[in-house]
Amino acid sequence: MPYDHCAMNVALYGSGRGQWAFTEYTHAAVACHSDSLAIGRNQVSWDGQCLTVRIDETAAPVPLPLRGTVQLYPETSTDFALALDGHSQHWWRPLIPRARIVVTMEKPALRWRGTGYLDTNDGASPLDEGMRSWSWLRAHGSNGTIVIYDTIPAGETPRTHALKISPSGKVHPFEPPPRVVLPKTGWRIQRDTHADFGFTPRVTSTLEDAPFYARSVLDTKIEGERLKAVHESLSLERFRRTWVRTLLPFRMRRSRR
Repeated sequence: MPYDHCAMNVALYGSGRGQWAFTEYTHAAVACHSDSLAIGRNQVSWDGQCLTVRIDETAAPVPLPLRGTVQLYPETSTDFALALDGHSQHWWRPLIPRARIVVTMEKPALRWRGTGYLDTNDGASPLDEGMRSWSWLRAHGSNGTIVIYDTIPAGETPRTHALKISPSGKVHPFEPPPRVVLPKTGWRIQRDTHADFGFTPRVTSTLEDAPFYARSVLDTKIEGERLKAVHESLSLERFRRTWVRTLLPFRMRRSRR
């Protein structure tokens, strides 16, 4: 039952201050309403103008407290939805392509403001059964948010979706620039991206380096504009391996509530 496997995944990056929390809760600790969601002591609420996330977690593998608030004020929104596979079993929706965020952390004590983003993935079957891998990048450009999504559905040919989302929320497909291979991660996960012909993109930071997943920051160039992009690589083939699944409990806690 899905409600027996709900979690608030929190990843906090920074020099010497990175923390990670991913605790699964049972259905007894979950309350879902039209404008709010509670998972354990964590809460997400929407008041029509601001999405507020209240975090109250315990980090892993070192059990330090992780508490604070993230406020997200949409600047752009869209109802666009994209099927990631030919059978429409898995969908991606960039609900808020660009937002203003205010982060106030109590544990650890950190504060900052910046530009945010909110999307969702959902599906009718287990992700590792329907997809072999994907990678994507997202960058805020001068004329909107750029997203390039590369997917390899199971048993299907690879797909590339290059989209520009305007400040009004309109989604405009465009011809993706050439694919460029990036250096593999420490766990040997393949990373590749897109950049204008003749430009060599660069990994400026690897935020997350896991056995089946990587999150990075890139310096790239798309449609003539130099961009700082967030990039993700996901290998579901690696995720399915037994040795990888034996490592998951070191980063994923399971609440008895």
